[in-house]
Amino acid sequence: MTISGFNFPTPIQFGPGARKLVGPHLQERGFKRPLIVTDKGLGALPVLAEFKTHLAGLDVAVFSGVFGNPTCNQVMDGAAAYKAHGADCVIGFGGGAALDVAKVVGVAATHEGDILDYVWDHPQVRPIVNALPYFVALPTTSGTGSEVGRSSVVSENDTHLKRVVFSPKILARTVFADPELTLGLPAAVTAATGMDALTHNIESYLSPAYHPLCDGIALEGVRIAAAALLTAVREPGNLQARSDMMMASMMGAIAFQKDLGAVHSCAHALGAVCDLHHGLANALMIDTVMAWNYEAAPAKFDELAHVCHIGGDGKGFVSWLKQLKVSVGITGGLASHGVKPEHLPRLIEIATADMCHQTNPRPCIASDFKQLFEAAM
Repeated sequence: MTISGFNFPTPIQFGPGARKLVGPHLQERGFKRPLIVTDKGLGALPVLAEFKTHLAGLDVAVFSGVFGNPTCNQVMDGAAAYKAHGADCVIGFGGGAALDVAKVVGVAATHEGDILDYVWDHPQVRPIVNALPYFVALPTTSGTGSEVGRSSVVSENDTHLKRVVFSPKILARTVFADPELTLGLPAAVTAATGMDALTHNIESYLSPAYHPLCDGIALEGVRIAAAALLTAVREPGNLQARSDMMMASMMGAIAFQKDLGAVHSCAHALGAVCDLHHGLANALMIDTVMAWNYEAAPAKFDELAHVCHIGGDGKGFVSWLKQLKVSVGITGGLASHGVKPEHLPRLIEIATADMCHQTNPRPCIASDFKQLFEAAM
């Protein structure tokens, strides 16, 4: 396998060993003092220590204060670490949480106020006007595709509601997508992040918004993920399956420029109320929501069944999703993952207020979310 280079729109270096190109890339551009932004778990693992060996000649500092569904405080702590190091660039290294924080550490380090002042729906949203630090991204999971996204999702410190900073200015200047960085992922993480990638592609394709370019990317992303996910879970050292899932993850994030759907509105609520991992939350809701969505877009479901090589019509695709979850080890309903009946009113409230379902193929109101959450329990 070789490293391939392409722009869509971010310049991407994709392939085993791409991580080894980061040091020369930064030095060629005159950077000397990178800050690596990563999460607490990765910060202590050999995979980060190994990556740092490829940054010889650079004065490297590490901020490993990202954990869980990342909060605004974590962004501000990362910005403080950037300033304390006298950093001149940022390296995002990790899964979606670490990369979302890394994207906006530079905003917080070079602008006044709290990062919440820059979320897109703030009533007096502050513009990003100053030059941002050079930023490169290395994903270590195959789920969110955050490395190619132009948004950063961070939670409010107290309420845990997810807020979004959205700007092309926070796009990575180059992505180094190295599937070797995912070889050590446990099966449960591979499964949850893989279902996240699959959900992005599926929901983007089903969105009624007009964007044929994204439709093509999403369908191919579904095809790739459907063929690779189970192998990646069962054969963690299978580099081809890991590469395919990393590509499907990036394709899902590119495709959801077309927006998402009700699965994500439910998942955002589950993350806020029950602190569920985002990929797991998507997986727990997807077959329930898709069964409900089927009547609104049967021809699209037929096409999804076709690219996944499932016999029969689109109803078979919903059944296949349910079986896929079990095959990758995601079992039980919401109740078996800590969701309680008393959580439902708040879950319904947050999901109904969430933006994602506005592009669901079947319109949703609060009573629909009540039905969906109860069915998924």
